[in-house]
Amino acid sequence: MSVAADPAGAGLSLRDLPPNLFAVVMATGIVSAAAHGDGLFAVAYGLFWLNVGLYPVLWALLLTHVLRRPGLVLADLRDHARAPGFFAVVAGTCIVGAQAVTLGGAVVVGRVLGAAGLLLWFGLTYVLLPTLMEKRIKPSLEHGVNGGWLLAVVSTQAVCALGCVIADGAPAEARELLLFTALCFWLLGGMLYGWLIALIFYRCLFLPLPPRELTPAYWINMGAMAISTLAGVALVHEADRLALLAELLPFLKGVTLLFWATATWWIPMLLALGAWKHLRRRLPFTFAHGYWAAVFPMGMYTACTQALAGEFHLSFLEVIPHGFIWVALAAWAATFAGLVFHLAGRAAVTLRARPSRRNNRNLGEPSEPRP
Repeated sequence: MSVAADPAGAGLSLRDLPPNLFAVVMATGIVSAAAHGDGLFAVAYGLFWLNVGLYPVLWALLLTHVLRRPGLVLADLRDHARAPGFFAVVAGTCIVGAQAVTLGGAVVVGRVLGAAGLLLWFGLTYVLLPTLMEKRIKPSLEHGVNGGWLLAVVSTQAVCALGCVIADGAPAEARELLLFTALCFWLLGGMLYGWLIALIFYRCLFLPLPPRELTPAYWINMGAMAISTLAGVALVHEADRLALLAELLPFLKGVTLLFWATATWWIPMLLALGAWKHLRRRLPFTFAHGYWAAVFPMGMYTACTQALAGEFHLSFLEVIPHGFIWVALAAWAATFAGLVFHLAGRAAVTLRARPSRRNNRNLGEPSEPRP
């Protein structure tokens, strides 16, 4: 499938759920965390409980889709443009797990979701990626690579961040194992970003990029660095609990700051590309599930800058999240409103279609075939 078709999905249909279905949980969870860090506690807990409700609903939709349409799911898993979207399941699970601990005080739930996220990460990494590697017929770089591939980085760093959260309060031996594992995932996430962003940057800079192919998934270019920053700050915070982290502290701080600087660099670039697409080339804004992939980086940049400013004692950076939180909340509200209107529109079309089918049967006319 060409990237032009928007691998994130043009909308949200029960017949063809997008692979990155859990992007709504990712975005809602991190915007909630950012609001909490900025002192907007009512907003933070409201979004937290909304996420608690959304998470099992999305799992029910996904499992129903897998059972009823396994052929479509397998086709997505073998599609270079759509398959990486499944990593959103891992990231969403870990973000809900971190919320459960930090906002809900449910450490056991956080540990269970952490174990689930780790198993999902291993399953997708060592099943999905080899499947794509072994395909005989593969798409060209411009049709197979997009910003959605960086969900592999986001999910890896989400495992790291949740590992640091649940390490608190764990027995000494378990805590050391959790922090060492988190460190390894953080390093792996940084390496994955280096591999993937080189391909994505080459695709954008040296190959044709029609405006329709500039999907919201490219905001993950920034979001992957933002969550890498958040995970790095979490490791720095835990440095006194593991001797290896203490020894690596200058390295951890330097690379974490590198990640934050890279995330910051991407923001004006992505805004310029968005202006080119919508203002110069006049492509209209229409709801797409993929816009959650743009909301998540905005919330994550806010949260990671809050954490960086606090842990690294950079008080002059605090002005950034104080302003950016409102951008993230506005983006979340607009995308959630678009989702509600989109689903309401689909429901209205379905209700209008039912009487017409019933009338056709009453008149003896052939009814529309069932999908």
